[in-house]
Amino acid sequence: MEIRGYTQSDEVSWIRCRTLSFLNTAYYDNVLNKKEIYKNSAIEIVAVEDGQIVGLLDIEYEQEENTICTKGKGLGGMIWHIAAHPDFQRKRIGTKLLEQAEQISKEKGLQYLEAWTRDDEWVNKWYIKNNFEKVYSYLQVFIEGNEEVQEVINVNVPNLKVVQAFAHYTGDDQSYIKSKFKRAHDCNCYIKKLV
Repeated sequence: MEIRGYTQSDEVSWIRCRTLSFLNTAYYDNVLNKKEIYKNSAIEIVAVEDGQIVGLLDIEYEQEENTICTKGKGLGGMIWHIAAHPDFQRKRIGTKLLEQAEQISKEKGLQYLEAWTRDDEWVNKWYIKNNFEKVYSYLQVFIEGNEEVQEVINVNVPNLKVVQAFAHYTGDDQSYIKSKFKRAHDCNCYIKKLV
């Protein structure tokens, strides 16, 4: 397996890898049809085996404090994507990508990495195992179905009917929100200090 920088010719394989790796997670519906182009500088690396992208990691990083990241001190890098193709999991691809990205991040003068993930237990354990610290959490709420939508959304536009919505809940009564909506995910922020 080779770890190298992402190139534009990797895009289709990158999208396939990301989509398949997210399929059996709480992010199953977060499907992309093209790879983002970041406004700021980014570390974009891939793991390749037999010409196929089997892992990926993207970090957009700051030149000025708190312009991308929000929970750490100093210059940070936001991990936007980290994934291993399901046919190649359990080969430490994510860890190898992270190790390479940390080395590059330190060379660029970053003090920490920030990552956000939903409530998949194995993903959260992976971050903790790799020395990230959970520093914040809120709920991502998917409001779906007539009952849920009608209870929380008032529409003042004639002939417009909302059928679903996405919301963030940052209050203290998370158990109430989880009991009220069928799909409410913890969204956890992790920080890893690099210095």
